[in-house]
Amino acid sequence: MDEALRTAYREDGAVLIRGLLDKDALARCRAAFDWAIENPGPNASAMYDGTEQRSHVDNCNPLAKARLDDLVSSLPLGRTFADLWGSEHAWYFAEEIFLKTGGVGARTQWHQDTSYLPWDGAHWGNAWISFEAVPKANALEIVRGSHRGARYDGPTFVDPGDPTQPLHNVAALPRLPDIEAERARDPASWDILSWATEPGDVVILHPNSLHGGAPVDPSFPDRHTLVLRFFGDDATFYPLPEDSQMADFARNGILFQEEMAALNPGDPFRAPVFRQVA
Repeated sequence: MDEALRTAYREDGAVLIRGLLDKDALARCRAAFDWAIENPGPNASAMYDGTEQRSHVDNCNPLAKARLDDLVSSLPLGRTFADLWGSEHAWYFAEEIFLKTGGVGARTQWHQDTSYLPWDGAHWGNAWISFEAVPKANALEIVRGSHRGARYDGPTFVDPGDPTQPLHNVAALPRLPDIEAERARDPASWDILSWATEPGDVVILHPNSLHGGAPVDPSFPDRHTLVLRFFGDDATFYPLPEDSQMADFARNGILFQEEMAALNPGDPFRAPVFRQVA
């Protein structure tokens, strides 16, 4: 692992690793993606359902866990993350599925995953795997260095007209800035990272980074993306607000609730349910 890549991840919160997945690995990832689309889990949703901006999202499908645990154990991602972080170990958390089709769709609103999941520490990472050649104009965007900054209240993803509508609505978390409105007034107002990618490239980002996905459009109508999430030695439990207006997200979030309930603030983020991959 190039030390410059480690430094970039620590400072910027996101890096691109070109050609990390070979054709066979990419084919196995695509098979897992296609299976997930055909077999949605209880957390599947249609973002902005009922509007022309609808897109399919699924998160941590229990029906897919065994096959995804086996998949990640066969991929180079676990050791890549351990090397990137400087961690002795790495564990796999879960997947997220994104499907945007038809050439019409809103961008995924700016957010931090840590507004929805009880995570803290330096050793977290999302592997963003797209199966098309993605132009930069349609790619994931990340605010450089934001993983080291404030943790904001996450948007509800309900109203495309209000990209900062707060999920928790508590005083402990500041409201998310309207990044797109500020960029419209001044394109240089936010320092944005994004890359055009080819199949096999992997974008890796820290989940406390402010990030969002650019929309599809007639020139790039479809984007199929599998996100695989990992954590390492420096990963701790950081509870969500207990007084959240969204009861399902209070303290533990909606994923692995039984395991999260057993953890105290600051505890190492560990549970037998998570497959060790390095």
